[in-house]
Amino acid sequence: MGAGAVAALLTTAACGSGDAAADGSKPSDQRSASAPASSPAPSSPMPSASISQSKGTPSAPAQATTSKTTTAKTTGDDSGVVDLCTMADLSFTVTNYDAPGEPVRHLMLVATNKGTEKCDVQSFPDVTLGNAKRPAPPKQGTDPQEPITLAPGEKAYAGVLATGGQMDTYPVTFMTVGLGSPGGEAEPEKPVRVRMPVTSFDADDGQRVTYWAGTEGLAMRPITQS
Repeated sequence: MGAGAVAALLTTAACGSGDAAADGSKPSDQRSASAPASSPAPSSPMPSASISQSKGTPSAPAQATTSKTTTAKTTGDDSGVVDLCTMADLSFTVTNYDAPGEPVRHLMLVATNKGTEKCDVQSFPDVTLGNAKRPAPPKQGTDPQEPITLAPGEKAYAGVLATGGQMDTYPVTFMTVGLGSPGGEAEPEKPVRVRMPVTSFDADDGQRVTYWAGTEGLAMRPITQS
């Protein structure tokens, strides 16, 4: 290489070194300083907020579950309410409660739930003996009972006293039974005629009926022991 070329190379190196010294930094420092400007801003706060929201999200389904449980409990309580029996829910039979050969004075009325759901009978039945002008009144001295709940196939009982030692005796060849309107909310349903245990018996103005009861004894005792 010629002397002139060597001199030119030395001059160029000296200039580059002088520029770096004048700037007060090394080339590596310049690369380090420029890195933050070109790098994206830290994104760690965003994942943190997202995680926080994700953790809070399950609380909404938990509240919905509690609400459903409360509703189910309320529905369960309401389902405990039993409707009154209708005439279509029941079948009726009448039995002579007196010994064979004795005059017929005491009859037992039995109502059977022939439906598929529970229902209640309450107060006393409307029992009309023959051509009586009105149903027999309840037996004096007896008190209204709690409603009798009848599951399908279960029975309720009422006692009927045909004669009470009063005047105006008349022969009875048929008998009708109804439920009346115990709560007074609706018109009474049409009564039905039930099959009689005997061809004919006598009744008078002293005829009486007991309130519905859950057992035969509770129904018949008030009229057989008077």
